[in-house]
Amino acid sequence: MLDIADELNRWIEQGRDFAVATVVAVSGSAPRGPGAALAVDSEGTAIGSVSGGCVEGAVYDLCVQALHDGETVRERFGYSDEDAFAVGLTCGGVIEVLVTPVGADAPGRTVFEAALSAAAEGRAVGLARVTRGPVELLGRALLVHSGGPYEGGLGGHPRLDRTAVAETRALLEAGRSGEFVVSESGSRCGAPLTLFVESRLPPPRMIVFGAVDFAAALVRAGGFLGYHVTVCDARPVFATRVRFPEADDIVVDWPHRYLQQTPTDGRTVVCVLTHDVKFDIPLLEVALRLPVAFVGAMGSRRTHEDRDRRLREAGLTERELARLRSPIGLDLGARTPEETALSIAAEIVAARHGGSGVPLTGSATPIHHDTGERETSAPGEHAAA
Repeated sequence: MLDIADELNRWIEQGRDFAVATVVAVSGSAPRGPGAALAVDSEGTAIGSVSGGCVEGAVYDLCVQALHDGETVRERFGYSDEDAFAVGLTCGGVIEVLVTPVGADAPGRTVFEAALSAAAEGRAVGLARVTRGPVELLGRALLVHSGGPYEGGLGGHPRLDRTAVAETRALLEAGRSGEFVVSESGSRCGAPLTLFVESRLPPPRMIVFGAVDFAAALVRAGGFLGYHVTVCDARPVFATRVRFPEADDIVVDWPHRYLQQTPTDGRTVVCVLTHDVKFDIPLLEVALRLPVAFVGAMGSRRTHEDRDRRLREAGLTERELARLRSPIGLDLGARTPEETALSIAAEIVAARHGGSGVPLTGSATPIHHDTGERETSAPGEHAAA
């Protein structure tokens, strides 16, 4: 649900009734992960996707039925010879979806409204729902705010909410979505309930240092991937809104000083495109000692060798230097700024998900890598929805 929070929040504001199908479990090779969502309103308008096309028609019908009868249902879709080209997953995987009506009188609408509003505003939230258990509890939801209270409830034993809040908060802090099992009494013993948690975090940051033409193309690629993109350069004549209209932030400051002062986390991507030693070396001294997700620097192989020598002289360790991706980007034969941005973006995606970067044709590598990040982004890739 939170995967399409912006659109659903607009539907809420317009007073629309809708039903939403959310992927709550995946096994084998499936095109979308837990949290992927498809919604249908009372006029038949559809948004989102749960499978990239394989079972969309069948899930659409389930949403229409949920709008009609007001019932929450869980359905399983997998490959079979009989329905491979109808409602089966021809890729051979299995997905399970929870279909929930969100009408004006739906018992969980208040919680869903709060969740969608918070996610659309970029706040960190975790939404827990009962996906398997007694009919009277199916679809019950509670919302956990990062560092704050929770809203809603799952019904049943009071301890159930406390346990669900603790588990949801743990998944939210890790930026993950997924299922867990707990009893109706909130303990690990007794009749089991299955809960699915959707985590939504603010978009991860991409900080691009160097207000050059290649940076302009990378800003567009970063935005496409769901990053909040900042361009930083010490030269005010180049770091302008005219040159970077699609950047979320433009900062005029010495790169190393800005990086020391700005918040970063384990999802932050740092791209150094200045290839000027007076900027690069102090900046990379800072960046390679921060717990960020990715640090890459542009330049020729000769530039890289000189940069490596200077960083060693500055006292960086082998472990710190091993984090530097230089020259930045995958080998695509890129020449133009747009091709180079694609090369850099491809390396960032591969690093994030554990991809090898080799062609899938003729290789035995998995198509979908499970690195334990069922996010959002995803951004947002973010945490999923």
